[in-house]
Amino acid sequence: MLMKCRCSLLHSRVVAGVLNVLLAMLVMMLSRVVFYCENWSTFAPWQSWSLLWSEVRGALMFDLSAVLYVNGLYLVLLLLPWHGKERPAFHRALRWLYVASNALAVGSNLCDAVYFQYTGRRTTVSVLNEFAAEGNLAGIFGTELVRHWYLVLAFAVLVALLWWGHVVADSSVRPPRWRYYVSQVAALVVAAPLAIVGIRGSATAGTRPITVSNAAQWVNRPIEAALVLNTPFSIIRSIGKKVFVTPHYMTVAEMQAAYSPLHLHPVVDSLSRPGRNVVVLIVESMGKEYVGSMNRDLDGGSYRGYMPFVDSLAARSMTFRYSFANGRKSMDAMPSILAGLPMMVETFFLTPASLNDMEGLPSLLKPQGYSSAFFHGGHNISMGFSAFAHTIGYERYYGLDEYCQSPKYHGMDDFDGKWAIWDEPFLQYMLDVLATQREPFVATAFTASSHHPYGVPAQYADSLRDEGGREIHKCVRYTDLALRRFFERAQRQPWYRNTVFVIVADHTNQTSHPVYQTDLGLYSVPIILFTPDGTLPAGERTDVVAQQTDITPTLLHLTGCRRPYVAFGSDLLSTPPEQTWAFNYNNGIYQLLRGSLLLQFNGERTVGLYDYRADPLLRHNLRGTLPDQQQAIEHQLKALIQQYMWRMNDNRLTPRPDDLDAATR
Repeated sequence: MLMKCRCSLLHSRVVAGVLNVLLAMLVMMLSRVVFYCENWSTFAPWQSWSLLWSEVRGALMFDLSAVLYVNGLYLVLLLLPWHGKERPAFHRALRWLYVASNALAVGSNLCDAVYFQYTGRRTTVSVLNEFAAEGNLAGIFGTELVRHWYLVLAFAVLVALLWWGHVVADSSVRPPRWRYYVSQVAALVVAAPLAIVGIRGSATAGTRPITVSNAAQWVNRPIEAALVLNTPFSIIRSIGKKVFVTPHYMTVAEMQAAYSPLHLHPVVDSLSRPGRNVVVLIVESMGKEYVGSMNRDLDGGSYRGYMPFVDSLAARSMTFRYSFANGRKSMDAMPSILAGLPMMVETFFLTPASLNDMEGLPSLLKPQGYSSAFFHGGHNISMGFSAFAHTIGYERYYGLDEYCQSPKYHGMDDFDGKWAIWDEPFLQYMLDVLATQREPFVATAFTASSHHPYGVPAQYADSLRDEGGREIHKCVRYTDLALRRFFERAQRQPWYRNTVFVIVADHTNQTSHPVYQTDLGLYSVPIILFTPDGTLPAGERTDVVAQQTDITPTLLHLTGCRRPYVAFGSDLLSTPPEQTWAFNYNNGIYQLLRGSLLLQFNGERTVGLYDYRADPLLRHNLRGTLPDQQQAIEHQLKALIQQYMWRMNDNRLTPRPDDLDAATR
């Protein structure tokens, strides 16, 4: 129904603008309700009335900012002091502009209701760059529209509400022209500063405009910041922003003393064997929850998991009870695992710092005579993997194009239809290539079949059990089968016993148990080190904290590398257990684990401190109760953040002469 405000011209336009802003905010809040329902298991178990009220207050602030951003052009045109616009056709066009702008905002919120399940945070502008080279998005998006038809219905209902609830200013009242211009100019003069206050989120002089990180003040857990934020705000506020800003928590000398990623004297001992081959298997979405042997306490001891072969391999390997990813996306994993660079603020691939001078596992091992190859069954430009592999020194890249050139396999008939070649044939193809690879070699494969949207090859649709209540479980069973067949054949190769294998997930995925839905559990992944010759003792280590960025330093120890290098991780075989640590970044909150404590820091102050071993659900915030430990961990975290930003901005991802001089003084 078209609503008309029969009153003075100034009153009609101002009232129309205010009512339409309120309508847009209502629709934005309703889309957040849909977001909440779609991610119920992530938020509901920790919800309380006091938290809900805090989230609503924060959400209103961020929604007002987003609505004013989105409707800025609409409001300017509505109040524009130009009498020639006062025609019905102009106001009909304004209505279309209003509905289209807000429909785009609402649609992004609803899309994020699904995408959030894989990233744990609201989408920023970097996602546009992340998927810019993907040619399969239309098919995936279409599949998701069918799978989540109820979100499409919700979108239609909310857009209809925008259309029918929109208030059209009355253009039939025509006062004298002088009064028209005075009133319209007055309206703009009043509206402009109010809009600026709404966009900034504060009327207090000297305060900075609200950013994504401000959402943390309204919630108890970093992941809950996604409930306070909205996607349009997150995208708009990340456009053109400098990703890495070096803080000045301390002097450079104090920073170097508190923490340095420079590994000046890599350890070489009886575990080191120059010439040992290295195979790193990065398994898509293999959260620790899926591995039964790493969850003996779940379900009263009856939990079996979904990856029996990985269980059997873990029994012969060095594993870690406390092991974590440094990010939530595939693009975060490669820099962490292969170059010792954690995700901090944004995915490294997508920042200007990716053009810095840098090294990685293959380039560090090349002076020792290593050849190198990277394998991923997707399109060769997919996810930027080929570019990053080249940057850190991989000599050869084998992707979908190379696979399809092999007459031994079935080319695109083995394509999963969305992302990549199915894991089983592609890992067999990898073995074919390794049979011709010059030793010693470093080879890395990034699997793909347990990626969303979830599916398995047709021949396994009936034989693989679908259980556990999550779509991904059948997929990880298939990937487990592919890994089993990879190792069954690999163990017959002459290079096998002279190889160290690493099996690690890129990130977690769908979860069922609350312990894997916490701010820490969302990063809990297996890290498995396997040496067929028995160099590394089998068993689970409970004394250290392990993370993806520890993998490169540990492998450089095992291969006898003596070169200095930069890596934000520890050599797990030589670092004293009490000095190991793990880092994550979650919705504007920096997380550092050391010993049994998890500290959460918002860039200015500690907001959380938990004994994650005694309190795995992170229900008891110990902030302020352990001042000495809190201060020590916070100091290290500040040094870590400052080191990371400084090195990113100053192109210091490789050792410089002044680094070496400072380290020897």
